Amino acid sequence: MPASILEEVGHLLGVALIRDTATRLSCPSCGSAHVAQVLGDNGGISYVCTACGHSWS
Repeated sequence: MPASILEEVGHLLGVALIRDTATRLSCPSCGSAHVAQVLGDNGGISYVCTACGHSWS
């Protein structure tokens, strides 16, 4: 158990930062983080980069 509320907040912020970084997608073509998830053919999930237009699944 943390000794203070500041330790607890620090721990939660660290976990949130790691989680956000781990789930962020980037375009394999240009490296941009501006990626949209779209419904692909046959119900699959695809992604498109809104910066360069590259698409992948």
